Amino acid sequence: MREFLELNPPEKFWEEIKSFLNNKSLSREKLNLENSLGRILAEDIFSPVDLPPFSRSTVDGYAVKAADTAGASASMPTYFEIAGSIEMGKGTELKLKNGQAAAIPTGGMLPEGADAVLMIEDTEKIDENTIESFKSLAAGENLVQKAEDIAAGELLFKKGHKLMARDIGALAGLGITEFDVFSRAEVSVISTGDELISAEAEADAGQIRDINSYSITSYLNKIGAVAEKVGIVEDKFEKLKEAVKNELGQDLVLISGGSSVGIKDMTIDLLNSLGEPGVLLHGLAIKPGKPTILAVIEDAIVIGLPGHPASAWTVNNILVAEIVRILNGEKEAAEIGIQENKYPIKAQLTRSLVSDKGREEYIPVRIIKENNKLLAEPLLGKSSLITNLAHGNALLRVPRNQEGKEKGELVELTLIE
Repeated sequence: MREFLELNPPEKFWEEIKSFLNNKSLSREKLNLENSLGRILAEDIFSPVDLPPFSRSTVDGYAVKAADTAGASASMPTYFEIAGSIEMGKGTELKLKNGQAAAIPTGGMLPEGADAVLMIEDTEKIDENTIESFKSLAAGENLVQKAEDIAAGELLFKKGHKLMARDIGALAGLGITEFDVFSRAEVSVISTGDELISAEAEADAGQIRDINSYSITSYLNKIGAVAEKVGIVEDKFEKLKEAVKNELGQDLVLISGGSSVGIKDMTIDLLNSLGEPGVLLHGLAIKPGKPTILAVIEDAIVIGLPGHPASAWTVNNILVAEIVRILNGEKEAAEIGIQENKYPIKAQLTRSLVSDKGREEYIPVRIIKENNKLLAEPLLGKSSLITNLAHGNALLRVPRNQEGKEKGELVELTLIE
């Protein structure tokens, strides 16, 4: 059955693929702490211990009972008997009585009976056994209580959490060195086009070097996929069908080219011939990126990307990347389908923009600073051009119900890398 290109909103794209993604079983693997940066937890992580495991001082000084410092000042100090000292990295069996103090270093274990620490700057040693204090303390001052950071049995991270460098530090502090994470999404990128040659080749007349497979795999690998270039395949039915068939063991197969007028019917036919349910959608109401194809074949998602570099990169950035995040197990991405602009940068437009009403448009911009103001300079060009993206550092989204933006308007931008 022939599929005709329609201008489907991005929401329709997610409607078509949502049930497949929700029902897809994600594989998992066990990783050690040192190799877990950027991976997604496949289990809840609970603390096996209290952190810190004992109450400890945050300053160099003297452990005391806070009540014994009441009313202390420079003109009316309080006095303490030195009952002993705490050694760094060692436990203590010292027990403080009323009016006693124990010398303690930063990080030292608080002795029994103490509930505050006098900073050494607020004391003066009278003799070997006596100090005077000029500061009145509240209970809990200048110390961290046992389990104040996290208690044994407390939930640290939920399943679906993406591990950042700071998270790895927290896990190390708790002695958690091995855990389950979701496996990385496996992606194959096929480039089509009889005019394409590899980046290493010398271009003859009428030939152009492949751009898309390099930019697409680089970006997807950066966000956590295992993306590989399959190579350049001729625009012939059986050749392309065989290339796609060979990659259906992957989570996601991307075909760069083959979705525009001329060979779009061939691509749709070969995808439908490879398995059910086949092509779900052809055509998106976005600019650039209109001729995008979405298909599901058995357990693999297949997306036909436009051949023009800026179009392919835009669809990859705003749609494919979110699928990868979901396949990687990111809970947040799975819940919202497409990432919201959580941390927008706002800047003033340096010129007015006209947009096609009815199509969601993505325009690369360069953010510049001038007179302590952030300005957004649109980088306009055809979808076949890649340098605008290379020179830009953000994307401006114009909703499909708007006809453009005015010069001087404060707009929200999404940073790109």
